[in-house]
Amino acid sequence: MDSIAGKGDELTKIFNLMYWVHNLIQHDGNSTNPTIKNAIDLIKVCQEEKRGINCRMLAIILNECYLAMGIKSRYITCMPKELEFQDCHVINMVYSQDLDKWIWIDPTFAAYVMDENGTLLGIQEVRERLINGKPLILNADANWNREAQQTKDGYLNTYMAKNLYRLETPVESKYNAETWDMVKEIEYVELLPLDALEQTPQRTEEVNNKTGLKFVYYKTNNPNLFWTKPQ
Repeated sequence: MDSIAGKGDELTKIFNLMYWVHNLIQHDGNSTNPTIKNAIDLIKVCQEEKRGINCRMLAIILNECYLAMGIKSRYITCMPKELEFQDCHVINMVYSQDLDKWIWIDPTFAAYVMDENGTLLGIQEVRERLINGKPLILNADANWNREAQQTKDGYLNTYMAKNLYRLETPVESKYNAETWDMVKEIEYVELLPLDALEQTPQRTEEVNNKTGLKFVYYKTNNPNLFWTKPQ
């Protein structure tokens, strides 16, 4: 990770790791998730089976790369308004100590977002600017699988605008968080708009009868809580 991140400043390391994951692993939204879901094993499976993985697995890989380098990071499931849907997207929110803020990092599309002054934006800022019609700039080299260049209109105004209505992240960002047979309980928190469907209950539990794994889900309307600075 040290050699991949390089010896530059913090943002250079963040971008180097994003591009490395993007270029190393093919995105395949229709792929079946491997059983073991950590960076080392996911990369190994992709190389051995010459296959790709979906956006969630890519974000998990990049998340663990950042954590290994001491960079605070989470992966965020970005969902539409509908409770039943066929498409969502998973990206990373990465905390820049230099900027003192969360920033948008998407390994699937090697994408990040800026305002009209070139200032890097976080997910919440992008969402607010989309709502209010303020300028957004997508990095020029954003692409899908090194084949299809992404545009602001296609990626932000169409695809991500649909998928920024509800946001969910694990309460604890850690290694191997979604390898179900290695954890006993996992908690998620979802940020909902005030007019979203199913505001309550604010806490629910589900247990997998086969594995005994407990899933705990929290709901909140408080963006300050959801976007709190990492400790």
